[in-house]
Amino acid sequence: MPSYLLPVESVSIPAQQGRERDVQPAVAPIPFAGLSLVHAALRRDLARLPNALRLLQPEDTAGAQALQRHWDFVTAMLTCHHEQQDTRLWPLLRRFAPELRLLLNWLESDHHNLDHSFTRVTTLVRIATRDPASSWPVAYAVEELAARLETHLRIEERQLLPRMAGVFPAGSRIGTLPELLDLLAAAEGPAPSDALVWLLEGVDERQVDRLIADCDDATARQWPHWRDTYARCTDQLWGTTL
Repeated sequence: MPSYLLPVESVSIPAQQGRERDVQPAVAPIPFAGLSLVHAALRRDLARLPNALRLLQPEDTAGAQALQRHWDFVTAMLTCHHEQQDTRLWPLLRRFAPELRLLLNWLESDHHNLDHSFTRVTTLVRIATRDPASSWPVAYAVEELAARLETHLRIEERQLLPRMAGVFPAGSRIGTLPELLDLLAAAEGPAPSDALVWLLEGVDERQVDRLIADCDDATARQWPHWRDTYARCTDQLWGTTL
């Protein structure tokens, strides 16, 4: 699992013996948080990446490299998200909610179309990060891709997620944040530590506490370290673009 966002040495910290997890405030859970957080993070970054591209300066090699790494991470997360839906979630829904098969077939087909679109834009982003003079048309291409993805996300959220609530009982791990992190740990994709800090950026702190409380003890213990390291690593990328 490559680490895109956190330095390799920051991925793990030693266990602290005798430390108990803090009591978390009562906050309503996010339904199917693993899915919903991916959607929110994709929207967030595809909204701010075009401006970061437009602000690239020819002499800012470090900023260009950071932007390229972040784009690669976003596309890797999207690919993993689609693969997990197509190979794990959609088969379950086809079995337990056969009336959704036509919708699921369309979503799976659209995943392939979106993956091809992201591959094309990835080539353009690589050109822009090497030659900032070309960044403006590439920024427009990212904005068009974001609009294309938005249509797909809205269909999932409005037509699928409400139906999923009637298929999977309360307490199911399907679509949860812990399930997503476990699937990433077992796959050749982004590291769970990278995914977690990316997913929870900008989320209300009370909700973050609730989500972290749902994760395993190792994740809860290392979360403050990952969060603080991620903030330092992304300051260079977003500090002047927000």
